[in-house]
Amino acid sequence: MNIWERTKAMFSNKAFMRKTISIALPITVQALLNNVLNMVDTLMIGQLGESTIAAVGLANKVFFVFSLLVFGICSGSGILAAQYYGEDDIPNLRRVLGMALLLGVGASALFIIPAIFIPGSVMRIFTPSSEAIAIGSAYLMVVCLSYPFTAITQGYISILRAANQVMAPVVISMVSIFVNVILNYSLIFGKFGMPRLGVTGAALATLLARVIESVSLLCVIYLKKSPAAARFKEMFSLSRPFVGLFFATAAPVIANEFMWGLGVTIYSLVYGRMGDGPTAAITICQSVEQVYQVVFQGLSAATAVILGNILGSGDLKKAEEYAKNFILLQFMVSLAAMAVCAGSKEFLIGMFSVSEEVAGFVRACFTAFILYIPAKNFNFVNIVGILRSGGDTKAALFLDTTGVWLIGIPLAFLGGMVLQLPIYFVYAMVMAEEVYKLVLGFIRYRQKKWLRKIV
Repeated sequence: MNIWERTKAMFSNKAFMRKTISIALPITVQALLNNVLNMVDTLMIGQLGESTIAAVGLANKVFFVFSLLVFGICSGSGILAAQYYGEDDIPNLRRVLGMALLLGVGASALFIIPAIFIPGSVMRIFTPSSEAIAIGSAYLMVVCLSYPFTAITQGYISILRAANQVMAPVVISMVSIFVNVILNYSLIFGKFGMPRLGVTGAALATLLARVIESVSLLCVIYLKKSPAAARFKEMFSLSRPFVGLFFATAAPVIANEFMWGLGVTIYSLVYGRMGDGPTAAITICQSVEQVYQVVFQGLSAATAVILGNILGSGDLKKAEEYAKNFILLQFMVSLAAMAVCAGSKEFLIGMFSVSEEVAGFVRACFTAFILYIPAKNFNFVNIVGILRSGGDTKAALFLDTTGVWLIGIPLAFLGGMVLQLPIYFVYAMVMAEEVYKLVLGFIRYRQKKWLRKIV
């Protein structure tokens, strides 16, 4: 079947398109809202100066690593949850939730302790600037208290997605984001009778919004008695075979996200030593990029859920056909994303109050991002969606970790620390890891070792 015939067949498959849109669209909207919030945070904090943007951007790398660890826990949990839901096994679905909460909340403590007691030491990992260390430490000490609430929220959301219930998190995220924006404005600048707290106000606003989001989600889940509305005993009545299966499936995903996140954080270590201007530029660029990436986050999440449900029901032929559709769909959307990114680049750069030098850095970094979109988005859908849906998590671990640690990090140090190239050259060198993952990832997809039922 050629590409034209495949495209016609995909769009004529109403069941595929309907289910993909019904899952991917709400997840995309939720991710978009979260990333718009991050960009609004950057815009507001940006009014306090380039050094403040750089400091908060580096402080948030701690949350970045934590969120990737939680994402790994929830992605690994989601693999089993999707297949259990496809098999209509709700008791084991709820046990998966218990494991996700146990690991996620436990992991948050490992990040909170150093962030509260030695925030300056944490910030020195990323930058030698005493000003950035002072600003970032004040932000980090408060915002870290939001981490357990993030873990709880994401744990429940992963189970809701596996059960094809994706609307409630979107509505609750909208409320949370509205609260966060209002509190940001009030506490950063001292509006509506609130004290002017600067970056500490931004951190406090994030904490309060995460608490509201978590409590609201739990209320909706338990009042509506969804499949995720598990009692304590249902979540933690864990047998040794179940725990063994969970870790055999989820451990490579958790290790994958943590090692990948740690590697990407080392990129920030290099960027942070290139000066406040380049660091501010890369912070702005990545904030904008994340908004564009949400479509592919939604598509990869839909891929994992839909293929997981199908594999759990045992229909391997249908799963293979749907995987081909997802690859074609992501390629078509990638081309559209490149055009939109290129067309809106100047408008977005103009939104930030930075010097012309920093704006030039942002412009060049954003151009590099656009060129890598097809490779980056294939890897999203293939690694997070297709390979993981069938439990091929060790291959996904290999692709992500070797891409970062054997390609990205050496090139980052070579470009930024040895050759001392401009930030946009270093960023383009780092992104070469996406091409490496595309080639090896496509080979692994073709081997079909992901095409299996694991529950």
